[in-house]
Amino acid sequence: MTKTRAYRDGALLKEDFPMADVSDFLAEPDTAVWADLCEPSEADLAELAGELGLHRLAVEDAVQEHQRPKLDRYDGHAFLTVYAVRFDAASERTTTSELAVFITPRALVTVRKDDGFDIGAVTRRWDQATDLAKSGVPFLLHGLLDLIVDGHFDAVQALDDEVEKLEDMVFDERPDTAELQQRSFRSRKNLTALRRVVAPVPEVVGSLMRPDLKLADGTTRPYFEDVHDHARQAAEHAEALRERLTTVRETQLNLQSDRLNLIMKKVTGWAAVIAVPTAVTGFYGQNVAYPGNGTTIGFWVSTVVMLVLSVGLYVLFKKRDWL
Repeated sequence: MTKTRAYRDGALLKEDFPMADVSDFLAEPDTAVWADLCEPSEADLAELAGELGLHRLAVEDAVQEHQRPKLDRYDGHAFLTVYAVRFDAASERTTTSELAVFITPRALVTVRKDDGFDIGAVTRRWDQATDLAKSGVPFLLHGLLDLIVDGHFDAVQALDDEVEKLEDMVFDERPDTAELQQRSFRSRKNLTALRRVVAPVPEVVGSLMRPDLKLADGTTRPYFEDVHDHARQAAEHAEALRERLTTVRETQLNLQSDRLNLIMKKVTGWAAVIAVPTAVTGFYGQNVAYPGNGTTIGFWVSTVVMLVLSVGLYVLFKKRDWL
């Protein structure tokens, strides 16, 4: 599956042409070309690599999965690895799609490791920003990164909503401990996957704006700076979510400890109240003579003593909030 586009002087010249025609368009002046390949092999990239002079190591990284987000510079081109992120609220899972990008002075080649990333959304964004199209490759690269970083921000916001729900559950009057632990574990797992691909992006975008790469010119630099700012916000927000999840877990443990202490306090208080009649009846149950033994008055005296002492202890414990 391949997609192609050619721009000349800021106007879309042609799209969905064969990959073999890329070199023909590059031979024309003021022309920028974009090519997209989905799940290619090294053999699939070999012809294109020969036409564009792509480095062998970059081609190997483009087909190997689980590369870290990075920007590598080679003679004549740069190689970029980024991840698109999407948070599925139904399954409460964070999914990532890896993209490899070859950046040459007049061509941009995107390599998708799977079909999870909607490349059509990128072309639609390019069509909505035709005022930047004259910049060529920087215009194409900005539209791609802008969409990816927006996806990072949306995923962080969605995960933020999940963390807020966890915070509300912690302070429920009768929280479901099992569900709270399961959702907390899922959120922590999703956040770990998110931070792994979001945290390095601000540094990567900052490197793309270096003058020696000649990507961020006077026209596109403000737009790259805007993407860089959004990437930094997403990374900082993800880091803040990690701290909030840690706080949720610590708060949950503290509340559990407080509830246990309260229960133990109440049980101890009631045990003290019950100990009074037990002591009285135990005393009167001894097998020796005592005042009132075998008489009605002895029964009433013991009953009054039990009631008075028990009520007194209850009032005292209640006053001190022990019951």
